[in-house]
Amino acid sequence: MKLSAEVVHEMLRSSNEAIVVADHKGAIVFVNGRAEALFGYQPGELLGQNVEILIPDTSRDRHTKHRKRFHEAPHARPLVSALNLKGRRKTGETFDAEISLTPIETGEGMLVSSRIREIADAGVSETYFRHILETAPDAMIIIDRDGRIAIANDQAIGMFGYTRELLIGRPVEMLLPESLRERHVGHRDSYAEDPHVRPMGSGQELLGRRADGTTFPVEISLSPVTATTGAFVSSAIRDVTDRKKIETELIEARQAAERANKANSAFLAAASHDLRQPVQALSLLTGALRRTVKTPLALEMLESQQHSIDAMTNLLNSLLDISRLDAGAVKAEFEEFPIRRLIDRLSAEFARQARQKGLKFEAASCEATVRSDPNLLAEIIQNLVSNAIRYTKTGKVELGCTEKDDELCLHVRDTGIGIEEQHFEAIFREFHQIKVPGLAKQGFGLGLAIVRRMANLLGVQVQVESTPGQGSCFTVCVPRVSAMEDLEADVVATQHGAERVDSGGLVILIEDDEKVAGAWGMLLEAEGFRVATAASAAEARAVVQYLDRVPDLIISDFHLLDGSTGVDAVGQIRATFKKLLPAFIVSGDTSKVVQDARSLENSIFMSKPVDIDQLLKLARAAIATGRVPGD
Repeated sequence: MKLSAEVVHEMLRSSNEAIVVADHKGAIVFVNGRAEALFGYQPGELLGQNVEILIPDTSRDRHTKHRKRFHEAPHARPLVSALNLKGRRKTGETFDAEISLTPIETGEGMLVSSRIREIADAGVSETYFRHILETAPDAMIIIDRDGRIAIANDQAIGMFGYTRELLIGRPVEMLLPESLRERHVGHRDSYAEDPHVRPMGSGQELLGRRADGTTFPVEISLSPVTATTGAFVSSAIRDVTDRKKIETELIEARQAAERANKANSAFLAAASHDLRQPVQALSLLTGALRRTVKTPLALEMLESQQHSIDAMTNLLNSLLDISRLDAGAVKAEFEEFPIRRLIDRLSAEFARQARQKGLKFEAASCEATVRSDPNLLAEIIQNLVSNAIRYTKTGKVELGCTEKDDELCLHVRDTGIGIEEQHFEAIFREFHQIKVPGLAKQGFGLGLAIVRRMANLLGVQVQVESTPGQGSCFTVCVPRVSAMEDLEADVVATQHGAERVDSGGLVILIEDDEKVAGAWGMLLEAEGFRVATAASAAEARAVVQYLDRVPDLIISDFHLLDGSTGVDAVGQIRATFKKLLPAFIVSGDTSKVVQDARSLENSIFMSKPVDIDQLLKLARAAIATGRVPGD
């Protein structure tokens, strides 16, 4: 709406503040009494003068340019300007001032009304806030109740790329991408209804817009501020471009690491299977030959060959275990189980190892129930006992247990060479072996490194006590729980006492590797078993249709030719005969993929390469009882 000049003059004359009105050429057309008194002029003396007469000499040229620019894009500029302005009195004296600008449309053209206030005490003036804001590390912008920029510090000027004159008095939405401006007005209105401190980093992700049109991510905190001239909102703005870039790089690095871990896990799973296959074939063929040849020289050669195969098997297993543990491919699966089951399952193997060295092995009777991962705990104990046997020349090795509070502690004691206390930590590093005069190199120095990693997965510690020349004791403590009823059949006695089955045992062998299947067949037939072979679950289902009786045992590889698994094959054969036949599932894959095989009823999972003597002993016991020993 356009007002007449007379109306405008009357409104400005009656104002309690100093007011000067100039036309588009900068000529003063109106000045009220308060303004004349402020600048030291007589009534009417300023009319017709150029407005720059009220500006210090050093600032007049710059003010002329600002004035022309303002007329090109007129907008209201609030009194809290933060422009560090100065006025000049008639006497030449200068003073600090705050100046607001208001464009007024009249019938005679646009006029600019300037409201001027002398800053007498910075301690109570809004300029005091400006001095504080300039020292802030973040960009600071203060807006008035209409959403117009009242103050912008140097950090904000540098961040957004505008001059201070182009920012002051303009809507704050100019600092946002165009697509967000309309929505921001609504947010601003909502905030005005309920002003409160909003900390940095809260809310949704925000974008700022620079003078050149580029956008960048920002974080903004808001605080309501009350000044003498009204209510304002202080905004602290932080450019988070670098942080977002780092976050993006970290996310990409993590995703790359996850992809690498998945690829590594896939490789390890394949390597576990493919690398173990030829070793398994060698072991089976050696076992078969040992049962057919009779000459002492040939037996000696086979025994030497078996030692080499065992050494290669141990190294392969250790390297794959270390790789899988470091790749995070091994996860602890906690459950409650009687510790007796673990001790009984391992005792036969430990006793055999000890006898081969002329040592005595003792395993304490323990009936406690624990909560842990039975497979990882078994591998820890197995490594500790194997180490004890390896480094003990004479005497004995004991596997004992003690109950302490809510824990069951398993102890592996030996009468071996002992360890100096200074080596207690080093022995858990890869390939570290203690050099003992007169003692040949033993193993590869990986067993205790594997033990430490597995113990970390279980959240337990391995404690060491040792006296050089007298022996060592390794202790692992796991949580103990209330004893639970063991509903499964106890056939351990059968495992240890079963006699050799010379004939009559019918075994279904399912293996998709022709060479490995042939080696299996020769070994089992050399032991007097009848063998029916298949390469997949479907082929096994077809083969059993031609059998003359119910099979006594199923031995199957886990991964089969047509994508089926040993679990599938066992299930189909059992369904055919409607009988829970004992089964051995064999695989070089130790990942979670084979978890189904571990939980299969009346079945045992065996990792390749399989211990031939142990397998045959378990096979005789299973055929004699119809139950897998230890299941």
